[in-house]
Amino acid sequence: MIRTFMVVLGKELLSFLRSVMLVAVVIYSFTLDIYVAGAGIQIKPRNVVVGYVDETGGGMSQKILTRLHTPEFRPPIRFISQERLSQAIFNKEVIVGIVFDADFEKNYREGKNAQLNLLLDATAASQSLTTLAYLQNIIFDFQSMNLPLEIKSHKLFNENVDNRSFMALSELLSLITMLVIILTAIVFVKEKEEGTWDIMLLMPVNPKMTILAKSISQVLIVMGGVVIALGFVVFGAFDTPMNGSFWAFMLLTFLYAFSSAGIGLFVAAVSKDILQVAQLSIIIMMPLIFLSGAWTPVYAMHPVFQKLSLISPLRYYIEGSESIFYRGTDFVDLWSYFSGVIFLGAILYWYGFRKIGKLF
Repeated sequence: MIRTFMVVLGKELLSFLRSVMLVAVVIYSFTLDIYVAGAGIQIKPRNVVVGYVDETGGGMSQKILTRLHTPEFRPPIRFISQERLSQAIFNKEVIVGIVFDADFEKNYREGKNAQLNLLLDATAASQSLTTLAYLQNIIFDFQSMNLPLEIKSHKLFNENVDNRSFMALSELLSLITMLVIILTAIVFVKEKEEGTWDIMLLMPVNPKMTILAKSISQVLIVMGGVVIALGFVVFGAFDTPMNGSFWAFMLLTFLYAFSSAGIGLFVAAVSKDILQVAQLSIIIMMPLIFLSGAWTPVYAMHPVFQKLSLISPLRYYIEGSESIFYRGTDFVDLWSYFSGVIFLGAILYWYGFRKIGKLF
């Protein structure tokens, strides 16, 4: 039985290596795609175009504008009126507009309520709102506050506030879900499309062993991709710290990939061709990612979605992985994440295994 399992496993791995397109997709996904997600997605301001209208004629407005420097901001552009500035924002030539009223500097010098008007392009919400926070900090620096209070902030878990490494890791964790589901489903659906499904049914091999070997082969392929992604991109290009155990992360990844393979088995059981595999995979995958906390923290979701996130194994996988990478959580304290992945993974794999087993 073990020999049969190894033969089927080896056959699937060899079949994957012979498929140039599949190999190219996996390599691209675990290298360039993760790199682009880390290097290309910017949450903090970067090359923000600021326009301004200065009716004060004083130097205070220029002192504020000189704080807007590269690489966060481009040199501010002056407009002769608020209408021209609004039109530039409408045409997406400017993201943030600053209007200095005629009484701005006078009120500031006299200690009165000096008002600074901002116009934000809310279609670029992340960049414009983060820019607003920058501007608020700049204005606070100009205020004289004689309070016996000093605020010191300590950045925990990600001391350099490196968004690139965080985005790269999040992309890697989401990619694992997508590739395991799709690759596992494709292995079985290709048999249907190529007309070899009936031949497979006639083979003197335990069908349970065939299902197990085929699904595990795809898990091993993804695990190989994870090693490549960690070595070349996560640790290599972005120098992401790993404060916890590398082997704890690999074990958690294997268990999660195994649970995702169960979803792939279900997709394969109900799909007739690869097109349906792609459609069903997206329909299943997107709610899992939305509920996982990969894009939005779980605590920021609606209470109903917070409850629903408890049935997403990706939530436990992401929280566990972040605890290993950034918090350096000991293996013994990761039991809640391992328990969530194992419990939900066992249910998902059992159901997918049972569903496709009915076709044998």
